[in-house]
Amino acid sequence: MKNLLYIFLIGAFVGFSACENDEILNPNSPTVESFEDGATLADIKLLAQGLQAIMRVDANFHFWTTSTVGREYYDLRGTDPRYTTELLGKNGGSLDNNGFLTTRTYFGRYRTIRNAYILQTAVANTAASFTASQTQALLGYSNTIIAHEMLMEANRQYENGIRIDVKDPDNLGAFTDSYRSSLAGIKPILDEGYNQLNGISEDVVFNLNGFASIPVSDTEALAQFNRALAARLALYQEDNAGALSALSNSFMDLDGDLNIGAYYPYGGASGNDLANPYFYVPGVDFYMAHPTFVDDAEAGDGRLSKVTEVDAVAIDDLSSPYQVSIYGSNSDDASIIRNEELILIYAEANIGTDNDEALSALNIVRAAAGLDALSGLSESELVDQLVYERRYSLFGEGHRWIDMRRWGFLDQLPIDRPGDLVHVQFPRPANEVE
Repeated sequence: MKNLLYIFLIGAFVGFSACENDEILNPNSPTVESFEDGATLADIKLLAQGLQAIMRVDANFHFWTTSTVGREYYDLRGTDPRYTTELLGKNGGSLDNNGFLTTRTYFGRYRTIRNAYILQTAVANTAASFTASQTQALLGYSNTIIAHEMLMEANRQYENGIRIDVKDPDNLGAFTDSYRSSLAGIKPILDEGYNQLNGISEDVVFNLNGFASIPVSDTEALAQFNRALAARLALYQEDNAGALSALSNSFMDLDGDLNIGAYYPYGGASGNDLANPYFYVPGVDFYMAHPTFVDDAEAGDGRLSKVTEVDAVAIDDLSSPYQVSIYGSNSDDASIIRNEELILIYAEANIGTDNDEALSALNIVRAAAGLDALSGLSESELVDQLVYERRYSLFGEGHRWIDMRRWGFLDQLPIDRPGDLVHVQFPRPANEVE
């Protein structure tokens, strides 16, 4: 069980070539012990910037697998049969609890969490002269990343639960006993991060490297990013009032650019950085949208630009002529959370209490997609419209399967082959089974 917490710091040195070249002791093999006594400013920068790098490692397996289970798009490259069998529950089959489709993301998330706790250890034992605000900003940043990573894995593990208490690798806490208890355990970590970040005017001591496109100071951007995540979490908890409260302190802007937000930064294939794994080369990387994504769309919906029509690709009785094209190049940053999602959270949280405001928010998103405004919708029609708008606005960003599950709509996802099924959750990895 301790394996997940002893694998850390790989990838912390990937990319970010614009950083200052401070001397770093033993950069090829950093250890926890090296940060426990007199961590330098270079150490702190390394760890803080490394979090941005390492949280990307294996994150692609989260988006690939959830998009497939949620019938948004299929991997029809033919590189591994499990993409068209195991993920789609072919012939009623289950997910392997010891296979890469389950383990890569799970251990990747906890690797990032471990790095965040190492950062906290380094901050507590630093030889650098930080102000109280700079120290709080570093702690708030690390807690925000910890909460994000736990929330991502909680959405995969669902009722299996996750480990919340993992700060001490020699004394791991128990698994939560449900999805709700996982969310309840994550919330205090996220709130602590916000309290540490809120109101700080000094910039962080490291470079965010494009992690946030929110047009405010670094610390304010991190605080607003934290509250954006808090709004997402509150929505999952069915706490509409909590979601609206969090949004009021986030970067949500009803009149702003829908793409403002927090991103995984990528540098492309050149240099030392990683290429965006969600950029699919046209006619080569056959990640193919489910045909209903196009068939079910309103005429003129500009969000159909997220797919490109090509010659139909067919494998294992699955076929589609629409290749996923969310990103335009391998150096594009990939979304963690955007203003468009926040506006949709705002709409959902208002349904049932202020339906006019909910509809107004949905119409903002529709206008950006080139669609006409709607009016006179009943409450049930608002819900149906919300389902539609989230499907098209957040396509391929890891939401469809989670959304349909929390709304109780998994049975509405398309089944293309007799005997296939829609998985409700991913299994707990084999070496984590107690």
